[in-house]
Amino acid sequence: MLAIETEELTKDYAIGFWRPRPRRALDRLTLGVERGEIFGFLGPNGAGKTTTLKLLMQLIYPTSGRASVLGLPIGSLALKARIGYLPEHPYFYDYLTAEELLTYFASLFGLAPAARRARVAQLLDQVGIGAERRLALRKYSKGMLQRVGLAQAILNDPDVVFLDEPMSGLDPFGRRAARALIHDLRKRGCTVFFSSHILSDAEALCDRVAVLAHGRLAAQGRVADLVAFDVKGWELIVADADQALLGRLGPQVSKATEIAYGRYALELPANAAPDRLLAEVTASGAKLVSLNPVRETLEDFFVRHVGAADEAAIDRVDSR
Repeated sequence: MLAIETEELTKDYAIGFWRPRPRRALDRLTLGVERGEIFGFLGPNGAGKTTTLKLLMQLIYPTSGRASVLGLPIGSLALKARIGYLPEHPYFYDYLTAEELLTYFASLFGLAPAARRARVAQLLDQVGIGAERRLALRKYSKGMLQRVGLAQAILNDPDVVFLDEPMSGLDPFGRRAARALIHDLRKRGCTVFFSSHILSDAEALCDRVAVLAHGRLAAQGRVADLVAFDVKGWELIVADADQALLGRLGPQVSKATEIAYGRYALELPANAAPDRLLAEVTASGAKLVSLNPVRETLEDFFVRHVGAADEAAIDRVDSR
């Protein structure tokens, strides 16, 4: 049984005042998310990601189509206790402290007082909230509020977690903690469904991804299948190189960019033989800094598919 399933899920909004007309925010989305996987829901702003999450949380209702989570309809009360949710812009009672807020939420799930205290302390430690946990939330930065939001999303030890832009506002330490938290959730069998336009996070975390553009599903699959891992070229960084060396390497180098005096980034075609170039570089007295294969990234894939969807959307408008 799938953890999350949608079939032809569609949402139209009425826009305009005197003569409202429908605007389609989500167009017949059909998805299946396996249990225990990290699923990335990718797309630019306005693609329909947040609309999809709100539909799954039943904060709004679909125009047509259906959805289920853990085999239960999304309106089921029994489902609410088994899921967690972090909205894109979480808003909390800002006169409470982080401890007080999470303790209040824990009481709604029926945790005993001792279990509440232990669970709240554990989660605040996990998301990197230290002594600030006793400060009112109105004194928190956006990144700190995001960490508290992550903690409340998993407070009830859910089977499925929905995260809307979970890395938003986080500093590098917060991003690292959030990634570690998501990996820990998968280790214990939790399904994580998160939306993002930060593609490096999806590339580092996800088992599978879906790309949404203009409310339509542009592509989906495993990251290893969507990203072309064949080497497209090589990037060679050398230091203490002189013009004589660059002249000898010229026919084998697609592009040479001077980074600093004597330090160059050399782009090599995919069919180049880096080992022979390395021998020539070291024989000349220059130093090898790094040699990296150049591959297509998830970002390249994202741009191609969203660009194709943009052109299709323009064609649809022109044909009307």
